[in-house]
Amino acid sequence: MANKIFGLVLAGGESRRMGQDKALLLRDGQSQLQHVAALLEKVTDRTFVSARKEQQNDAERKQFELIIDRYDDMGPIAGILSAMDVHPDVDWLVVACDLPNIDLETLTFLLDKRPAGKPFTAFKSTHDGLPEPLCAVYRAGSDAILRQFVAAGLICPRKMLIRSDTALLEQPNPAALDNINTPEDLAGSVLGAAS
Repeated sequence: MANKIFGLVLAGGESRRMGQDKALLLRDGQSQLQHVAALLEKVTDRTFVSARKEQQNDAERKQFELIIDRYDDMGPIAGILSAMDVHPDVDWLVVACDLPNIDLETLTFLLDKRPAGKPFTAFKSTHDGLPEPLCAVYRAGSDAILRQFVAAGLICPRKMLIRSDTALLEQPNPAALDNINTPEDLAGSVLGAAS
């Protein structure tokens, strides 16, 4: 029997380069966090939001089931490992909150095309062909692989997927995984056009 698939919106970043909380950027009257969570709710059995301890009382985040980071100073991998700690027997569809072009087609394609037996499934970046770790499936049990990298001092999820047996898929929508990190990125995005 296939594992359940849970969704995880990574919303624990500090948004230093953006200068404002990326999860709270508005689009069509809803936050970017709400937008991504709503998409995940359509394709997963349950959806959670990853946050740091100091964000757990944030009005926007606490509308969702939260998984609070159990690891400090590890970036996105802290949220992924924390989710796998709380629910170790499910597959996780992990999506960053700063993807304004993410769509249902992209998420459905990722889930439908993930092969059995691979610990990770990710899209190839349209920019450099490398894995996109922040819109990817992390299978139950793959946390053991992630922990080996962390123990060796590696916390970059992209490098982890590059060095692992990762299934790589072509993106059905080439712009779906373009993220926003700076005010300039925002101005050129659908979110910038909406504000």
